[in-house]
Amino acid sequence: MKYRAADNGHRGIYAPLPLINNERLKLDTTTPFIPHYVKSSVTRSSDPAQAYASRVQGRQILLENPARGSKAKKEREEKRAKRTAERVRRVAGVISKQEDRKRGIWKLRKEERKFQLFLPLHFLWLGYMNELLSLSPEPAALGMDPSSAMPAAAGMHAKLIKADFHGAIVTVRQSRNPCLIGLSGIVVHETENSFKVITRKDEQKLLPKQNSIFVFAVPLYSTATPQVVRSTDDTQTTILDMPHIEFELYGNHFCYRAAERAGRKFKHKETIEL
Repeated sequence: MKYRAADNGHRGIYAPLPLINNERLKLDTTTPFIPHYVKSSVTRSSDPAQAYASRVQGRQILLENPARGSKAKKEREEKRAKRTAERVRRVAGVISKQEDRKRGIWKLRKEERKFQLFLPLHFLWLGYMNELLSLSPEPAALGMDPSSAMPAAAGMHAKLIKADFHGAIVTVRQSRNPCLIGLSGIVVHETENSFKVITRKDEQKLLPKQNSIFVFAVPLYSTATPQVVRSTDDTQTTILDMPHIEFELYGNHFCYRAAERAGRKFKHKETIEL
């Protein structure tokens, strides 16, 4: 039975192969199609066989672009990944920023903005500093020379820059905003760009880190677990009433969250002038 080409004028699938260089192409095991086609098509090379052996033979060549995934499938995968991450976050008890704002976790009521209420947090931070910095006991209690027990401040910098400041007393020493200079209080919430503090006047203040220089104090010697003590003039005992060392903190270099700062490698930078 003979095969006739389709009525539309195109060659049928059983039609003879076209002529290449006025020669009928015959394909068999000794003359495969690809080597013959490449060698006959490469005209700019002086040695087509060498070009085929070095560039084509034994290699996988992508003749067409790979199939792209559909946009709808990509959106479904993103939604599925988002639901999975949300489910893991709920199981772990991690709250997102949006949920934080809705619940108002870090919003303190007026009756909760009391300096006295956050003194236990401050003394807990002092104990944390004792362990972090490995402070030595007070030399007077051991009958030692005070100068021999003085800690090396240079060795504290690497630890303090990664420390948690919730409970520390910070004071604004310099700032481009004159209204912030001199403000001091216990840090109740640290964000990427600010400190929220409770002052001695039982006020909540937001201290931006950008363009500000802070000062905070750490104990000079290791002390026992402090207790909230009220003196006769109705003031509270804090780190500022004990032997301490003060450090300056440049807010422009400190715009990181506490969790990110713990695993970050800081480099030495020159002082930023305000």
